[in-house]
Amino acid sequence: MAASRARLSRAAAVLGFLLLAASAEAGPAEVEMVFLKNAVAKGAVCLDGSPPVYHFSAGSGSGANNWVVHMEGGGWCRNTDECAVRKGNFRGSSKFMRPLSFSGILGGSQKSNPDFYNWNRVKVRYCDGSSFTGDVEAVESGKNIYYRGFRVWRTIMDDLLTVRGMNKAQNVLLSGCSAGGLAAILHCDRFHDLFPATTKVKCFSDAGYFLDGKDISGNNYARSIYKNVVTLHGSAKNLPASCTSKQPAELCMFPQYVVPTLRTPLFILNAAYDSWQIKNVLAPSPADPKKTWAQCKLDIKSCSPSQLTTLQNFRTDFLAALPKPGQSPSLGMFIDSCNAHCQSGAQDTWLADGSPLVNKTQIGKAVGDWYNDREVSQKIDCPYPCNPTCKNREDD
Repeated sequence: MAASRARLSRAAAVLGFLLLAASAEAGPAEVEMVFLKNAVAKGAVCLDGSPPVYHFSAGSGSGANNWVVHMEGGGWCRNTDECAVRKGNFRGSSKFMRPLSFSGILGGSQKSNPDFYNWNRVKVRYCDGSSFTGDVEAVESGKNIYYRGFRVWRTIMDDLLTVRGMNKAQNVLLSGCSAGGLAAILHCDRFHDLFPATTKVKCFSDAGYFLDGKDISGNNYARSIYKNVVTLHGSAKNLPASCTSKQPAELCMFPQYVVPTLRTPLFILNAAYDSWQIKNVLAPSPADPKKTWAQCKLDIKSCSPSQLTTLQNFRTDFLAALPKPGQSPSLGMFIDSCNAHCQSGAQDTWLADGSPLVNKTQIGKAVGDWYNDREVSQKIDCPYPCNPTCKNREDD
């Protein structure tokens, strides 16, 4: 009998070990989706008319009244055809969205995300194609498209404030990557104004500092993208008035014209050789009909000496468009010399062994130091290829 019990005990121990190992291999648990079905009646909908979505993981302990709200990226749609394509996938319809796990700035491990791991963590899904700025009452006839990104943003914020309890927040960080990183800048002051003066509110933009620069043919291709987005989505009225009172609306999609007008502390994380911007701002397809930049755009190591000179000039222009270091103690910056795009959402670039370093500091630590006022983190890297810790990253 004793031998039988011993065998059962050993079997249970082995089973427990196997379950633990399987759990470790599976990685972080999926975070369920919150569908705001009541938003449809308010017209706060994705491009296809489906309800907006966010993912929510509740805070605990010392983080119970703190919030990080992270907005998903994914480019823009600037005409009806592009928006119609997005209707058929998760970039324009919540019908195609699935649960996902949190990592990086949204990660739940104290070791991997020491400053934000036990906060209320939210990922706002992106399904409007305008960095949450659009609001057109009329529905696009024929293709049945809704341009309502700003309504989506406001409705999700209202739900977080009134249903989830974000109105009681002590500390809040609005963040985002790529088009979501741009949204973090465009909505920064508006987000700040949702809270009482006693709440500490800051904003963090990852890969959202898109440059108003000339492409390799000498044209301002990026301006044409934003002009079409603003016109199609009716964005002008939802861009920061502090900028639109001085500049044409499409220029107020560029952070370099908005950031100097912000009242709220901001942290800018960006690669100086941003892989998306090299493909779409510096060397977009219309500017490169012979595809001489095709390989260089895919891998910076494939660039010719003359192309590298052009990239170094792009970096110079990018740095010149940033706020000046030391200009404001509330401004944080981490500008590495990587050929990457979005570095806060994945653990290997946020805070892990081998993560990118600037001045011996990792991204997650720099952002945490800045948010908690431990250090004025304004770090700008030396030119490519000086940084061996860089990782290429192009996902949102």
